Amino acid sequence: MTPLTERRRSARPAPGPDRARRTGTGFGAWFLVLPALLPILVLSVGPLLYGVSLAFTDAQSGRTTPTRWIGLLNFRDLLHDTLFWESFRIGLVWAVGVTVPQFLLALGLALLLGQELRLRWLARALAIVPWAMPEVVVGVMWRLVYHPDAGVLNETLRDLGLGGGRDWLSGLATALPAVVVVGVWAGMPQTTVALLAGLQNTPRELHDAAAVDGAGAWRRFRAVTWPALRPVALAITALNFIWNFNSFALVYVLTSGGPGGRTRLPMLFAYEEAFRYGQFGYAAAMGCVMVAAVSVLLAVFLAGRLKGGDDA
Repeated sequence: MTPLTERRRSARPAPGPDRARRTGTGFGAWFLVLPALLPILVLSVGPLLYGVSLAFTDAQSGRTTPTRWIGLLNFRDLLHDTLFWESFRIGLVWAVGVTVPQFLLALGLALLLGQELRLRWLARALAIVPWAMPEVVVGVMWRLVYHPDAGVLNETLRDLGLGGGRDWLSGLATALPAVVVVGVWAGMPQTTVALLAGLQNTPRELHDAAAVDGAGAWRRFRAVTWPALRPVALAITALNFIWNFNSFALVYVLTSGGPGGRTRLPMLFAYEEAFRYGQFGYAAAMGCVMVAAVSVLLAVFLAGRLKGGDDA
């Protein structure tokens, strides 16, 4: 053995203690993370896997015979269920109809609340009031607003000489737009808060430099504000679409899916199949289809937006 080889071997650290330290650190990290992982596994992952497995069975409420594994039979029946696909179409209309105005109005409100205004703290506090209200309370309140006889909306229309007395939540043509308005109002605060936080991270020096160069308000928004706000806008839009598509409590309190199924969202349809008709396996199959469809739609949306950002 040459002296050079001996020096190289003597310079190498002993593998035993380092490997033991790394192993101990790994176990320690898992021990610290375990309290946070257990609730997720028990309350989220576990029920999700159980629901997926339930979709491949004929589980029903009140039956005395054992539940049987039926494979893809529920999904085959679901493909020919026109009522479900109609509710799916209504759910897409609802999700897009709420998410888009929600974002545009929240963006305008965030830009306004980002200005140096008097009593800005009070305006910001009032802007998040709908966010602090439970969905059931929001639904009951707006039912009173839309009341055909004593509602605020119809009373205002009568005072303005524009008629009144319309039952907004029971009309076939007005039920879904009326519910969309409530969804926009109820969901706008969290979007506003997210966009306002993104605006606070935009360097003030960039706005001042653009103003010195003669850029107007719209030019500054396109060149400075929107590029900094774009990641936040992308994230909150995707989350809002998921939340809105999976809405249940608000629409259930307002219309219970009526009139004539015009506001029966997919979650309402699955709820009725499970807890009104006792078809747990069939309802679980609906849930699997909805999760898969929303995942695909979001993947296409995010891929398109991120690709557009890379090209820019």
